[in-house]
Amino acid sequence: MTDWANKPDPQKMTSTEEPRKPDQASEEELHDHEFVPEDDEIIARAFRRSLLVIGAVALLVLLAVYLLRPATDPGEETSLATEAPREVVREEITPPRLTFVDVTQPAGIDFTHESGAAGDKLLPETMGSGVAFLDLDEDGDPDLLFSNGARWPEDGGGSSGPKLYRNDSTADGIAFADVTGPSGLDQILKETSFYGTGLAVGDADGDGLPDVFLASVGGNRLLRNEGELTFADVTTAAGVAGDADTWSTSAAFVDVDNDGDLDLFVCNYVVWSRQIDTDVDYRLTGVGRAYGPPVNYQGTQPYLYRNEGDGTFVDISAEAGIEVVNDATGVAVGKGLGVAPIDIDADGWIDLMVANDTVQNFLFHNQGNGTFSESAQTYGLAYGRQGEATGAMGVDAAHYRNDRELGFAIGNFANEMTSLYISQGDPTLYADEAITDGIGAPSRTLLTFGTLFLDVDLDGRLDLLQTNGHLENEIGTVDPSQTYEQRSQLFWNAGPDHRQTFLEIAPENGGDLARTLVGRSSAVADADGDGDLDVVLTQIGRPALLLRNDQASGHHWLRVRLQDPTSANRHALGAWVEITADGQTQRRSVVATRSYQSQSDPAVTFGLGPATSIEAATVIWPGGYRQELDPSDWNVDSIRVVTRSDS
Repeated sequence: MTDWANKPDPQKMTSTEEPRKPDQASEEELHDHEFVPEDDEIIARAFRRSLLVIGAVALLVLLAVYLLRPATDPGEETSLATEAPREVVREEITPPRLTFVDVTQPAGIDFTHESGAAGDKLLPETMGSGVAFLDLDEDGDPDLLFSNGARWPEDGGGSSGPKLYRNDSTADGIAFADVTGPSGLDQILKETSFYGTGLAVGDADGDGLPDVFLASVGGNRLLRNEGELTFADVTTAAGVAGDADTWSTSAAFVDVDNDGDLDLFVCNYVVWSRQIDTDVDYRLTGVGRAYGPPVNYQGTQPYLYRNEGDGTFVDISAEAGIEVVNDATGVAVGKGLGVAPIDIDADGWIDLMVANDTVQNFLFHNQGNGTFSESAQTYGLAYGRQGEATGAMGVDAAHYRNDRELGFAIGNFANEMTSLYISQGDPTLYADEAITDGIGAPSRTLLTFGTLFLDVDLDGRLDLLQTNGHLENEIGTVDPSQTYEQRSQLFWNAGPDHRQTFLEIAPENGGDLARTLVGRSSAVADADGDGDLDVVLTQIGRPALLLRNDQASGHHWLRVRLQDPTSANRHALGAWVEITADGQTQRRSVVATRSYQSQSDPAVTFGLGPATSIEAATVIWPGGYRQELDPSDWNVDSIRVVTRSDS
């Protein structure tokens, strides 16, 4: 076969090349031989004949068009007035000043997280522990419970354990009292090996008092609320300890089978032990041994426990279809860090959105028959914008556009930007609109754990709060663009009249929210009863922060608490509340499990802006029962307790 790439060029042959053979014609000789005068006459005759044929065909076409023309008179000529598309002009909006003030110490909160770090750089040390706003004594104001890590047994063990603070706030300000000792928590969790991670709050036994599930690196715990802010450990009797070598993270109490009592879903992270961590031996150039992503750790399966209604639970994970394995290897896929329980398609059955770290996310779609279908890829929720698995951490869900479209915000690793999935007019089709909605670029360089939707300025639109902080305390040594401590971010919802939904609040306009932290968990509630929502943030190995919302918009608000005396799910977790004020309808889910390993007050807060009355109100109770309410006597700037009525 001829090598065309190396064929000699006749124009470039030198005297050293082989001479032309005698029988080879020159290029000029070939030209003289091939182009003779007789050819011109032949070509001319062919061209004249072609013109005659083309002309005949054209005449036939014109005749056919004339004969087949419409017989009717086309009438008078008309003209259509047209104009170029008008440019959509949107007024530039300046985000308001939304100030948060650090009141941690004045309020009596002295919790400091114990990471257990002693120089060995073990992965759990950098993942943090959760926090919960919860009304344990049912007095109407939210108390605070912090989960906590511990020192490793190899390093001597010991920990201050979880901390519980009773809310004693008055009109004079936020105040909390440490009641950890009287609650019995320090005795229940006296083992040196209990390394707490996430927590879940819900009425597990249907007695009207919220109970607490504590996840950990190792066996988990279920604490029954005995009243008067005291607990009893019922883990063994309930059957929810899990495996002693499992690392559990976020958890949620949810009624997945609509039988009226709360079941329990638990995310598990990776297969981990001190020896596995040592063998993985993650390192950074210039740093040495370091904290790193979980790519070299095997995945795990989550737990789903069905509440039997008698104080016991049964593990139904396998039969429910939530155990996902790699088809090629048979190894568990999940590396769960966050879960959002939400009825994604409004069919009356709670679904579970799970944020997985470095592998595909899961959407466990409730089939209504005791089983789930893992549908994240089908729905467009499994991967990032480029089809890649992200380092997903915390997750929250909301109708943040005040329409029927549901959105999920998932915090991701550094240089991955936050994922903001929004339904596309179809509850089974989602797209990541983080960039167009204004979240993408500002969130890209930061490492986000906690994500929370909340209406900071009570204007009727949900804003987004992100808690940030890196894994590795020496990351700046190898990547100057990264820092260990990072500021939280608040994205103000500008509404539909702006070219993008969210605008980031400048650090100078956020008060103490702009402080740099090694942020992890976050939770939200109205701690001081003034109507707007306050937040609590946790850090790795450092004090937590209680931030009071000092926004001064003058907007009105309404808070709704649900009570269901017909169900063991007394606080109606999984319900929806809709209100209409000033022509705008807002829709909120009643849920405690939000953000990263944390729980928020399940009471729903509606910002009303300047509106002073409510035009309509509806509750969709768990299971789908719809209750229309008469809001004519509802007062704004107040708390409304709604009791289920089937009449």
